[in-house]
Order: sequence, then structure tokens, then C-alpha cells
Amino acid sequence: MRIPFRLVDVFTDRPLAGNQLCVIPQPVALPGVLMQAIANEIGFSETTFVTEASGSRYSMRIFTPTLELSFAGHPSLGTAFVLVSEGRIQSPAVQTLPSGEFAMEVDLESGFARMEQLPPKFGPTVENRAGAARAIGLVEADLDEGLPVQIVSTGWPNMIVPVRDEAIVARATPDIRALRALMEPLGTDNCYLFAASGPSVKARMFTYDPGIVEDPATGGAAGPLGAYLVHHGAAEIGRITISQGAELGRPSVLLVDVLDGEAGLRVLVGGGVVRVAEGFFDPPD
Repeated sequence: MRIPFRLVDVFTDRPLAGNQLCVIPQPVALPGVLMQAIANEIGFSETTFVTEASGSRYSMRIFTPTLELSFAGHPSLGTAFVLVSEGRIQSPAVQTLPSGEFAMEVDLESGFARMEQLPPKFGPTVENRAGAARAIGLVEADLDEGLPVQIVSTGWPNMIVPVRDEAIVARATPDIRALRALMEPLGTDNCYLFAASGPSVKARMFTYDPGIVEDPATGGAAGPLGAYLVHHGAAEIGRITISQGAELGRPSVLLVDVLDGEAGLRVLVGGGVVRVAEGFFDPPD
């Protein structure tokens, strides 16, 4: 059985930048173990497998090279873009993941996709600021003393780490063992460090997953960061522009709109999507 795939780059307006994504757009009944093997074979931070698609709704599963995720940002945007571009669904659409349903929009003419993430949940602050700094190769004095290290989620929990300036973001170096020891008890594997100047932010994402370590563009962390900045008064309601991925040679731009809603903050994350390649997997029978 041949399994078609598409490669796209997300959070960029040109090929070979942003975050790579492999999409299996044709719903095929594959066992989870084969999905995991394919994701490991392609080796990107995430690979998606569409399980249903019709009208304005679709469902999918997301795999890193080593495990399945219940939510992720750039796979959501890239998959929606592929499905709309191939006429498999219409935009706007509803995407179903194990973590919930998400409203998706795709503008093919401008090469742009956007999603509304779940209402933000502000988790505990991390009192061990020195430990958080050491886990990314920094010292406590490098952190922004006016903002907390905090767990925030809009679909997936992230440890948000504020630092004083962009140069500190650039020289951070993850310690996988220290990150695991710090974050695993907190229920997260994502560390999103940033330096902000008003609505402009430089960020990096580290994880203790040995298959990834650093991600060039993280939509599932950009949303929580936008909510965090507004919640703590470090940014105003409106658009926040996040730059990420330069250290990996894959510059990315993530656009986060934080809006007032009836039940609290609404968080929307969007960016450019570019089709790069397509082909087939030929797994063993």
C-alpha cells in the first residue's frame, strides 16, 4: 500500500524556512505503531495523519519521532492548509484532536493559516528560578525579574521563561537531563524562553525529547506566551509578533492575536504556509 505525503513549511513565506511538517492527507486506516514508525522515518518535529476529512471538519493524529501528541500548533496550521489547498475540506473548518476542537481558517491566496486555540489556563509559577535558568544554560540574573516563570496552556502546557534581552535568548543552551528533572513533575515537556519589547518578541523552544531538543517554530507555545504577556501586563490586547528559529537556520514568524472574549482572553495563532514537496511512503505489508 502506497501512502501519499506532503511536505510543507509553516510560519514562513518561503520554502526551506519555518518549521517542517509532513502531512499524510488521505485518510487511511493505519495502526498507531506504523504512524509512529513513519514519523520517526521522516524525522521532523511532527508528522500528521488525517483520519477523517469532509465538508468543513477533519480529524487527525500528531506524532513526533518518538511519541504521539494530543495537540500542537504548526501541525494544525500546516495540515489545514494542505487539506484546503487540495479541496478535501472547506475553510473555515473545525479540527478535532484528542485535546479538543479548534477553529481553523486558511487563505490560499495569501498563503496563510490561523487557528483559535483553547482558552488560556494559567498554571503554577516555578519558584525554582535558578534551576529553570540552569536548565537552559543561564543564571538566575539572566531572567527578567519583573515576570514569573510559569506554566501556561492553550491546548498544551508550556513553561514560559522570561529573560532580560534577545542576546540572552540567543546564547541559551538546553540541558536535557535538567529540563526533564524540572519540567516532568510540572506536567510539561516544553520550555519556551523569550525576550519581549512591546509586541515584538524573540523566543526559543527547548524540550527534553531527544528526537527534537529545539523546535524552530512552536505554535502551541506561542499562544500561551501571548496570553501570558497580556495577563501580566507586558503586552496590550492585540497582535504580538514572535520571531523564532534563527539559531537553527530556519527563521520563523508567528503571529499571535490576543483578544477580549466574553469568557476571558481569546488566543489566535497564525502564520505563512508553503508547500515544498510530495511523495509516497511504501511501508512493508
